[in-house]
Amino acid sequence: MAAVSPTRLARAHGVFNLVSGAWPLLARRSFEAVFGAKTDRWLLYTVSGLLLGNGLTQLTAEPTAAGVRAARQCGTATALTLLSIDLVYVPAGTIPKTYLLDAAMELGWITAWRVTAHRPV
Repeated sequence: MAAVSPTRLARAHGVFNLVSGAWPLLARRSFEAVFGAKTDRWLLYTVSGLLLGNGLTQLTAEPTAAGVRAARQCGTATALTLLSIDLVYVPAGTIPKTYLLDAAMELGWITAWRVTAHRPV
């Protein structure tokens, strides 16, 4: 199997973040069926908007060292933030256990960025 380039990883992670951000905006009921009802919709919409912006940043990153570095920083920061929330608030019982699915995905993105850190663009 061929190694994934950092540019392709940036695109893939960008698409993931775009879909993750768009889902609650386009189909809130199905999102809440999986991840639980939200009382603060403004917060749901804020996080969705941030994920859309981060995903777009990654998806449109230039295929240069600087562009990939920016996509990596954006992606890693986003994944670390979401992973931290998942790992703090699931055990506390604040958010449903289904967020552990997201935690696994975010850990996967963090790992992928580490693995590709020294690969050519």
